[in-house]
Amino acid sequence: MRIVKSMNFDAAHYLDNAVDARPYARLHGHSFTLEVAIEGEADAETGWVVDFGDLDDALKDLHETLDHRLLNEIEGLERPTLENICQWAAEKLKARFPGLAQVRVSRPSNGETCIYDV
Repeated sequence: MRIVKSMNFDAAHYLDNAVDARPYARLHGHSFTLEVAIEGEADAETGWVVDFGDLDDALKDLHETLDHRLLNEIEGLERPTLENICQWAAEKLKARFPGLAQVRVSRPSNGETCIYDV
């Protein structure tokens, strides 16, 4: 079984390793969607893979760290590509959710998504 929860956040970043002609070398912002999937068997007593309330709390913690921030200033996100944001979020969630299966980060306005299978 797999459960999925998502959150949205707005943040700025720049990719300083980019060629100067590319616009993402300059400071700019995006609206992001971060989606987390957790796999496991439903507990016989509760009927849950994990409590959505616990997952919501964990995503609120991530939201507090990411929302309306300059991602480059967050430890571990000095180069905030979609790929690195996926891996960073997975590292933050793995210990709390052993069944973490996937982290997906999207920039819907650009039609861009990274999927990280844990």
